[in-house]
Amino acid sequence: MGFNWRSPLVTRIAILMATLVLFAFVVASKDRSFFLILALLGAIIFQVKKLLEEAEAHDIPLSSIFNSIRFDELTQTFKADNASPQVEKLQRELNEALAKLKQARKEKDSEYQFFKNIVQHVGIGLLTFKRDGSIQIMNSAAKRLLRVSKADTVEDLKAVSETLVTTFLKLKTGGRELLQLKFGDETIQLSVFAIELTLRDEEVKLISMSNIQSELEEKEMEAWQNLVRVLTHEIMNSVTPISSLAGIVEEDLKKRIDRPTESELKKEELEDMYLSVQTISKRSAGLIKFVKEFRNLSQIPKPKLAEVHVRELLDELAQLHKKELSDKQINITVSVDPPNLFVLADKTMIEQVIINLIKNAIQAFEEQPEKQIELTGYSNEKGRTIISVKDNGSGIDSEALEKIFIPFYSTKKTGSGIGLSLSKQIMRQHEGNITVKSELGKGTEFLLRF
Repeated sequence: MGFNWRSPLVTRIAILMATLVLFAFVVASKDRSFFLILALLGAIIFQVKKLLEEAEAHDIPLSSIFNSIRFDELTQTFKADNASPQVEKLQRELNEALAKLKQARKEKDSEYQFFKNIVQHVGIGLLTFKRDGSIQIMNSAAKRLLRVSKADTVEDLKAVSETLVTTFLKLKTGGRELLQLKFGDETIQLSVFAIELTLRDEEVKLISMSNIQSELEEKEMEAWQNLVRVLTHEIMNSVTPISSLAGIVEEDLKKRIDRPTESELKKEELEDMYLSVQTISKRSAGLIKFVKEFRNLSQIPKPKLAEVHVRELLDELAQLHKKELSDKQINITVSVDPPNLFVLADKTMIEQVIINLIKNAIQAFEEQPEKQIELTGYSNEKGRTIISVKDNGSGIDSEALEKIFIPFYSTKKTGSGIGLSLSKQIMRQHEGNITVKSELGKGTEFLLRF
């Protein structure tokens, strides 16, 4: 950067130096004049004052720009009344930097408003709050769901439901809960999901909420329709032959009552009547058994939870079926990782579930050279214990796969259709679930998640 000799500062300094030299010369002279010394001293003071004024004119108020940035006041621009190219260049660069900061702030504000509008108008209820319970965001959907117009803290929502607030506070990342809220005569089923975040070194919890009442009602209606369809099928299968045979016997007996002379029964007629009554008795007994099974399905006891070691459990069940598996040339393996894996469960009830799954696997094999059942226990990435019962049998087609947990639905001719339904109920009692994966010709795997 070159030195500007035309700068007013240079002129002022030169005049001041000349005045100082003259003053020194007069002071050193024998014939010095007192008035001349005073005049030169005044000239020096005047030149110093002008020099300071010139310097201040060249000084750019940097503290002002820093204050503007610090307090987000980016409307200021800088203009210095001087001809210095260096100062003008610096001044121009500072103004450009301020303009870029102003533009960045404008874009940031626009993005903030954009996302704020999205959050406010999204159909899912969203709520964020800090560790101290203070609410940062509560969108319109959340206010509609909870029937509130304003809430500053989570504690304010206790007026809606204390259980709701307890759930908000206890849920961790990935946690999900179903809550039932009542508003007068209206009941809603709320699905609540939580995520824990860190924003500017501060913990924040994001809660999402949605009303699944209509979806549950649809699923409930569908389940009832499937259940009624199965019940109707089973009952009609029993009642139709009972009604038909009873009608035949009734008609035959009525004819004989009306004609006493022909009331003597031949042996063949007695045998036919006996078979009819026997069939009626058997089908009635089957119908009674069916009703008892339905009652058992709807009256599952509460589980008595205790630590159950998965390895020990699976080894015992493999040993229990050892003879049957050997007779049918089926190989069974047990694998548990880690070896000390355990679950909090009712051992008797879980044994009932796994025995049912092993029985299903045994019946799934056709004429194939290698028949394999694998019992596996492990922990998934979320720390949940999984028990798997897998076979390489014939598999289940996609249509049947959607119905196998429906009560009394069975793909086997001799099946009651309550085994898997009962297993699902038991797993729900353990706050877990049971799922199935299957492919025709390749096998089936049932997964118990605790």
